[in-house]
Amino acid sequence: MDIMRVELTEVLWIDERHELSLRELAERSGLTEAELSELADSGVIAPVDPDRAPRHFRAECIVAAKTACRLRDDFELDAPGLTVALTLIERVRDLEEQLRELRAKAPRPVR
Repeated sequence: MDIMRVELTEVLWIDERHELSLRELAERSGLTEAELSELADSGVIAPVDPDRAPRHFRAECIVAAKTACRLRDDFELDAPGLTVALTLIERVRDLEEQLRELRAKAPRPVR
């Protein structure tokens, strides 16, 4: 008997102009407010205005926060470990973007 497996994926449309409170970000990401605060304190996710209380975050922070939640759950990382992992992921993304730009500027070999 063949069993069909269906994987459900959560889809969330992100309006980059939308801001979320710390509580809303925690609800959408799966992280606790304390974990998010530690990530914000380390600079991995940035509040809209660091001097404004309570903290609010751009909706795009959901991506980093959900990634952090998966890393925490899959690899049992604590907040400092999440900071290192997210920093390295962002650095790899930056380097990949630079590589794409360099490849786009490089002359193509004639075949």
